[in-house]
Amino acid sequence: MFALAQFGVLSALATALTSVLSALLLLALTRQLWSLRWSLTRDKESRLPLPKGSMGWPLVGETFHWLFQGSNFHISRRERHGNVFKTHLLGKPVVRVTGAENIRKILLGEHSLVCTQWPQSTRIILGPNTLVNSIGDLHKRKRKVLAKVFSRGALESYLPRLQDVVKSEIAKWCSEPGAVEVYGAARSLMFRIAVGVLLGLRLEEERIVYLAAIFEQLMNNLFSLPVDAPFSGLRKGIKAREILHANMEKIIQEKMERQQVEDDFQDAFDYMLSSAKEHDQQLSIQELKEMAVELIFAAHSTTASASTSLVLQLLRHPAVVQRARAELEAEDLGCDRPVTTETEEEGDKQDQEEAHRLLGHGSPRSRSHIPVLTLDQLSRLRYLDCVIKEVLRFLPPVSGGYRTALQTFELDGYQIPKGWSVMYSIRDTHETAAAFQSPEQFDPDRFGPDRDESRSSRFSFVPFGGGVRSCVGKELAQIILKTLAVELVGTCTWTLATDNFPKMQTVPIVHPVSGLHVLCDLLLI
Repeated sequence: MFALAQFGVLSALATALTSVLSALLLLALTRQLWSLRWSLTRDKESRLPLPKGSMGWPLVGETFHWLFQGSNFHISRRERHGNVFKTHLLGKPVVRVTGAENIRKILLGEHSLVCTQWPQSTRIILGPNTLVNSIGDLHKRKRKVLAKVFSRGALESYLPRLQDVVKSEIAKWCSEPGAVEVYGAARSLMFRIAVGVLLGLRLEEERIVYLAAIFEQLMNNLFSLPVDAPFSGLRKGIKAREILHANMEKIIQEKMERQQVEDDFQDAFDYMLSSAKEHDQQLSIQELKEMAVELIFAAHSTTASASTSLVLQLLRHPAVVQRARAELEAEDLGCDRPVTTETEEEGDKQDQEEAHRLLGHGSPRSRSHIPVLTLDQLSRLRYLDCVIKEVLRFLPPVSGGYRTALQTFELDGYQIPKGWSVMYSIRDTHETAAAFQSPEQFDPDRFGPDRDESRSSRFSFVPFGGGVRSCVGKELAQIILKTLAVELVGTCTWTLATDNFPKMQTVPIVHPVSGLHVLCDLLLI
């Protein structure tokens, strides 16, 4: 009986082991077949091989590795396979690309080698009349219309109002009894700049807060599943878009009527209408509403991310702050302000509160010591310009972008088959570019006139992309960052409110994982 029992146990173990081995062999076989399936999709007319890499497991590819490993996923595979490697993410074959020359070919190949690729939910929510949804000649025509929105004359007209909003928000930060969460505060600041300065909407504080929440709802659902069902992310995003459109319609109608009798440029709507007329184009109210929401989208999260990274790096590098402050003093933009009498101070306070009421803000404006800025003054702040560039190199707001191959083409000795997705990496290119000495160090002087390390390789520094799809509002973004830096460095001090600096998450937008909490105080005169 005992021998029979032993035999039964051994038989069961053998059966179990056989089952496990069979399952493992089946998994290995299916993985090999999956890999073979993609090997067979290579373009037979090209003699070049597919890039090295793994297509992962059937159907899911390497998606779960990508989600759990974050930036380490790309780093480990780049080290193993090189600057161009293949993988399979979110149901699609993908070629990941790093390196200045490789990125150059992708960005300059728009409309010929590749075309832009946005998720379907993003295209639906933003609408058919946006740059996101435009290709070829239509994309070129729309960029021509938007070019005037970001012309030098337009930027000069925005700057005084932009500076006022920045002053006001910094005053709020400094009046907070506790710590300020910088990323959240920066998102609020960018929304106010977008709607109040760029679009010219004059709104009460309560309305601004409400629309900011609505816009956050739109942003949170831009990359949702493209399923239009009750309570779905797509439906929530569309609802948020419609609320934003409704709040813009009246002012757009008024501006369209006024444009027929006068050329008074105040905001982006005025510039878009004027530019369309110059190019013999007609913009409907629906087109203007969709373009307006796209402008907020473009100016919001990425600039908020860069603003947060700016504060983080200034906190980490006090010597940079001192040099920037010295440059402000040298350009007569420092804190030297004559002492005023009590009566004069009261008058100033009333003027500030009245201006603040017109801007649609509730709390008093900062008693900033920085005079009204001009583009010429900002352009003379060379060191501050280097600081902004180094922030954008060190922590680019967008880690990269997606394209779809329109035809099979060569890249770094490999073929990129037609129809495959191409994911180019801005962050990895900045970190590995041979043009940059000690790229792991935060060093604004690398962009100074004596070194200017980016000069030797144009596509080693691409925080705003490049080619025909480069960020149309990059000049405005840099002006916002510079104005914020001037006001922060020139009017207040800030200290980290936590024991340690936060870790940074890089997908989809660079931001602190648990927030960046700081204590902010106005400089004493």
